[in-house]
Amino acid sequence: MGFRSERQFLVRRRAFSNFLLRIDDGVSHPRAQFASLVQMDPAEERRDRKRQQEYFNMLGNVADSQYGIPRRCPCGGRIIDEVRVKDEYDTLPGKSFFTCINYEADGFHYRQPWVIGVQEMERLRKRVEEAEQAHVKRLTLLLDNLTSDVYNLTVQVADLEKVCFE
Repeated sequence: MGFRSERQFLVRRRAFSNFLLRIDDGVSHPRAQFASLVQMDPAEERRDRKRQQEYFNMLGNVADSQYGIPRRCPCGGRIIDEVRVKDEYDTLPGKSFFTCINYEADGFHYRQPWVIGVQEMERLRKRVEEAEQAHVKRLTLLLDNLTSDVYNLTVQVADLEKVCFE
């Protein structure tokens, strides 16, 4: 149990680095593999990292914002009503979608089935109606309490007027 020689240390370190490179080859993007071969300057690395971070943030924002009937796409494009034509049926219309005019399958653009958007709107309307009914019940109870308080106060005022003016 002593110190290893420097050569043994370097051989083990090289084997471990090769192992890590094999893992990186399976996981990383081809551009990242090329970037690891060619050293980038620190400013370029920061810009690349910022672009990646913006990409990941945008994916999350787009995924979280796909509720209801979309009005605008996150890319700024307008939403069009698209009907996918079915080849099997000539007489029946295809499935309808709310689609961004600049649609690409990269996760940044909307392409939402029409049925899902309409169902979500109906579900939201139902929730609003239920909330309004609960709010109306609470307001009715509050109004009844205030009416009884006003009646009690008018009775007390009448009693005080009798005592003071008699």
